[in-house]
Amino acid sequence: MALTVYIPTLRAGERLARTLAALEAQEPRPEVVVADNSEEGLAERLAERFPWVRMLGFGENLGFGAALNRAVGEAPGDPIVFLNDDVTVEPGFVAGMLAVLDAEVDMVAAVLLMEREPERIDSAGVLADRTLLGFDYLNGEPAAALASAEDPLGPTGGAALYRREAFERVGGFDERIFLYYEDLDLALRMRRAGSRCRLAPSARGLHAYSETLGANSARKYAMTGWSRGYLLRVYGFARRPLLLARAILVEAVICAGQLAFQRTARGLRGRLRGWRAGAGVERRRLPESGLSKISVAEALRARRQRHQGS
Repeated sequence: MALTVYIPTLRAGERLARTLAALEAQEPRPEVVVADNSEEGLAERLAERFPWVRMLGFGENLGFGAALNRAVGEAPGDPIVFLNDDVTVEPGFVAGMLAVLDAEVDMVAAVLLMEREPERIDSAGVLADRTLLGFDYLNGEPAAALASAEDPLGPTGGAALYRREAFERVGGFDERIFLYYEDLDLALRMRRAGSRCRLAPSARGLHAYSETLGANSARKYAMTGWSRGYLLRVYGFARRPLLLARAILVEAVICAGQLAFQRTARGLRGRLRGWRAGAGVERRRLPESGLSKISVAEALRARRQRHQGS
């Protein structure tokens, strides 16, 4: 079965070149489409080195989800794979994803390993608690944990396979979300529509975490905060007072930490802007299964581990 890999990029430098070289060595070699979000058309500079890659330039930064939606629309493949431009896939990546794809599966989660510590997992998909606080599945765990790992809620957008029909049936990515948590929202909507996710333990890549914005930058806090506030609003938490109170408690602790240690309130302001932006959006229903039942303390511990590990 053939597949098409879509890579959104903003900087399109040597990181992207390494990603493309690793894909070129795959058996079978996939079709590859680069969705260039840079204003200067930077990806075109790689065309001579990788003439088999299709370069789509937009002339502006559309955001992660919007760029991929457009790329799939202009160069449709099936199945479709989304891959970050700071991921260097290992041999067998493509074959590993296809090996677990069967008639019951619409989503496949590949495994991202930490580039600086390849024996540890960066992400094996996404999870979320009852307030939609998102987590990277198996973050910080040894790669050996994959042998007995269950399937996640959905794939991380940095290394994900979807059947195109299932992806398009739910409308693809929500383009209001510029960056961060768009993969969680997509997983929630696809699970609600009946799609299942399967983990592909042998489909692995090395990931340079938050290469674009920086792991603990104020700009990243603003964007993750916006997405967090937006999702709480569009999934109807204003009508769920107990869960909203729990969410506010966790978010207050997170924002206090950002203020104390990074001296920025942009995460808090982002959450408020995202909540307001979700006011006019049609309310979405949560999937009937797949959300993790964890305590507030466990949620905060997982967030702290991700922060320290970045």
